[in-house]
Amino acid sequence: MAKRLTYWIIAALVLGIITGLALNAIYDDGGGAGTETLKTVSYYLSVVTTVFLRLIKMIIAPLVFSTLVVGIAHMGDTAALGRVGLRSILWFIGASLISLTLGLILVNIFQPGVGLNIPIPPADAASGVDRAAFDFKTFVSHIFPASGVEAMAKNEILQIVVFSIFIGVAITAVGEKAAPLVRGIEALVQVMLTVTNYVMRFAPFAVFAAVAATLAERGPQILGSLGYFMLTFYIGLGILWAVLIGIAFLIVGSRTGLLVRYIRDPLLLAFTTASSEAAYPRTLEALDKFGVPPRIASFVLPLGYSFNLDGSMMYMTFATMFIAQAYGIDMTVGHMITMLLILMITSKGIAGVPRASLVVIAGTLAFFDIPEAGLLLILAIDHFLDMGRSATNVVGNAVAATVIAKWEGGRLDPVESPEINVPKAPSGDGPADPVDSFQKIGES
Repeated sequence: MAKRLTYWIIAALVLGIITGLALNAIYDDGGGAGTETLKTVSYYLSVVTTVFLRLIKMIIAPLVFSTLVVGIAHMGDTAALGRVGLRSILWFIGASLISLTLGLILVNIFQPGVGLNIPIPPADAASGVDRAAFDFKTFVSHIFPASGVEAMAKNEILQIVVFSIFIGVAITAVGEKAAPLVRGIEALVQVMLTVTNYVMRFAPFAVFAAVAATLAERGPQILGSLGYFMLTFYIGLGILWAVLIGIAFLIVGSRTGLLVRYIRDPLLLAFTTASSEAAYPRTLEALDKFGVPPRIASFVLPLGYSFNLDGSMMYMTFATMFIAQAYGIDMTVGHMITMLLILMITSKGIAGVPRASLVVIAGTLAFFDIPEAGLLLILAIDHFLDMGRSATNVVGNAVAATVIAKWEGGRLDPVESPEINVPKAPSGDGPADPVDSFQKIGES
């Protein structure tokens, strides 16, 4: 089913582009009734995408909780948990530095903002991004949930991770008495992966609607006006992919190519929906299929969604420097190093903040007295940039889980071929769809 889904998503992407451009060509009249029609069409198309993303959010909280708790429970002791956690954080810091530094180097080589010569706006001009949503107190307090139920209700991934770690460690401490609870949570993992299988069937419709709505309302000019900036940013993402996959090859070996093949589906899903969350369940399944022990994948991946957003971090340096270049503001080497360190800290743990990348960029611009209104330069194309950075986040987190699993166990054993253990439907109903799930989680 996964291969068929990939083809349907690609077809939906192409059809969405054609439909969006065709609608724009027919109705765009430069601000008249036709433009209002396009806004209406875009509004109703966006409902489809919104429904799909809400269904994804419906899955995320119970899936993160159940897989993480089971993963910790099967680690066996808190020493193993601490070791995996330390290795994860060290990898996240290293990957963050690579992403931020590479973005800083490339934006200075390509200089996409140089020559735009945009007049500096008034000091009180705003970007429309709420920076109040992110400060030090908010950052620290946001990590810890006031209620596990509230964290799940609001899909606060970082808070769910903290809550799940407490539960998992407590289960390990209780021991055999908690065994029934572990079995129940293992069953919840299987149920949620089956629900994921159902929800993913809706993905092509969401992809079509998202692309068609954006291009219908904004037209092809959105891709041309800041085309060079987009091109250089995607070149940067391509180089970052090569670096991350190259590091994985050095550590994991020749099977890295197989990993790339397995994460192709979640990568495409993240790209077409511009949402890393949409790819989370499929990434878990891909890592399991590759041979990453579920206890590692279910621990590293949720942490990565808060601390290892490699594509988003490259975007932060790229966008900040692009805005400075567009306004003709000179940034010294000292300024750029300071900016890198600031972004290194402020980019962590922001998964629950709406439009997190833009919020962090706004705060960084203010620190260097760069007009915050410069964000308006890139807001129009942010959706298309978000597609690339979401896909890169999937690559970064998949590589992180794989590398840490290699450090922990020394070998990555692929699971049995899915054809061997295909669930059988009741007689007369035909074969059921196989669900690539965490088979026998406890074995790892």
